[in-house]
Amino acid sequence: MDATWIDVVIRLVVAAALAGVIGFEREIRGKVAGMRTHVLISLGAAAFTLGSLFGFEQSEMARVASGVVAGGGFIGGGVIFRGRSDGVEGLTTAASIWVTAGVGLAAACGLYLVAIIVTLLTVIALELPKIK
Repeated sequence: MDATWIDVVIRLVVAAALAGVIGFEREIRGKVAGMRTHVLISLGAAAFTLGSLFGFEQSEMARVASGVVAGGGFIGGGVIFRGRSDGVEGLTTAASIWVTAGVGLAAACGLYLVAIIVTLLTVIALELPKIK
């Protein structure tokens, strides 16, 4: 598969911009992982995906995708902690980090509509009121 540098740059910009939307929502809520974290996660996922797509003769994208899934989950796990009231905090932010890795992967594959829809649905889910 061949791509121009412009195509690669567009994929990276889309990955960063969409992750920024998710990260902004987390940031305005004062969560530990905000815009910068989400953008970096998405860009990392996109870079690994692009490297696999265009950097090797015969790449197995399924391996890269599974690595992105595992890596996003690992990083997300770092924001989960036990709260003072014996509850668990950070699960939603961890999930948003994991989803953001998927957005970066989709954008890097050129699946812009998928990346946009996932971003919109993620922001909608994050804006839903918390039911106690």
